[in-house]
Amino acid sequence: MQTITALETLRSAVDELRASGRIALVPTMGALHEGHLTLIREAAKVADHVAASIFVNPRQFGPNEDLDAYPRQLAEDSAKLEAEGVTLLWAPDVEAMYPQGYATNVSVSGVSSGLCGGDRPGHFDGVATVVCKLFNQVRPDMALFGEKDWQQLSVIRRMARDLDLVLPHADSILGVPTVREADGLAMSSRNAYLTPEQREAAGTLPRAMQEAIARIVDGQEVRPTLAMLEDALLGAGFASVDYAELRDADSIDLLDSDNGNARLFVAARIGGTRLIDNMAVIGT
Repeated sequence: MQTITALETLRSAVDELRASGRIALVPTMGALHEGHLTLIREAAKVADHVAASIFVNPRQFGPNEDLDAYPRQLAEDSAKLEAEGVTLLWAPDVEAMYPQGYATNVSVSGVSSGLCGGDRPGHFDGVATVVCKLFNQVRPDMALFGEKDWQQLSVIRRMARDLDLVLPHADSILGVPTVREADGLAMSSRNAYLTPEQREAAGTLPRAMQEAIARIVDGQEVRPTLAMLEDALLGAGFASVDYAELRDADSIDLLDSDNGNARLFVAARIGGTRLIDNMAVIGT
């Protein structure tokens, strides 16, 4: 596996790879877990070469968020990627990604509104900007993202479509189903912040979501059902619920009833950790 930190070196390496096959990119911020490695394995199924990036993007963190505390473990992450057969690791520093005088921002309206876009102003501008740069730097034939960050996936696809990106085209931005722990909790780098007691309580999140979905599918009213979901989380030890909302899976528009294409989105805080999840509203 080549590990590259300079843009000119990256361009030469990508040109060589492209001559021998298709490239899939898996962008990450490091602190890799099984969810990331699942993306790598899925990428290997659809491309000849897998490229991964590790970059903790300061532009998607708010002023009171965990940028400084976010785990950074490049050596450990590199070993995991190499073991999975990754061909190329792009690991720029902040200066390489945002050189002095950098002044450009990518903003995607519509699908970025509400949910995490409402709770974290500027977050999706940071996401769209860095992913657009990664696409231009690596020029992958396809890119893979986890569906745990469904709104992020929607923002990235909208950006690629609106900007007429070719490498990758919007239709080649692939979502991979959320990888979960044994108790159903969505895998996340931030799960490492949880104490053992908080981790046990966190398992309430997917269970409460599944119960709410079952009620919605059964025809029960959405608002009281979501209120019950919030009460279940607060009763289990969550400090607060940022949102618990039913949204259209494509437009991310807010819904007050199941339209046949709905997803349930939840963000809640336990201790100092903010957990997010989403699930399709379908019968079991």
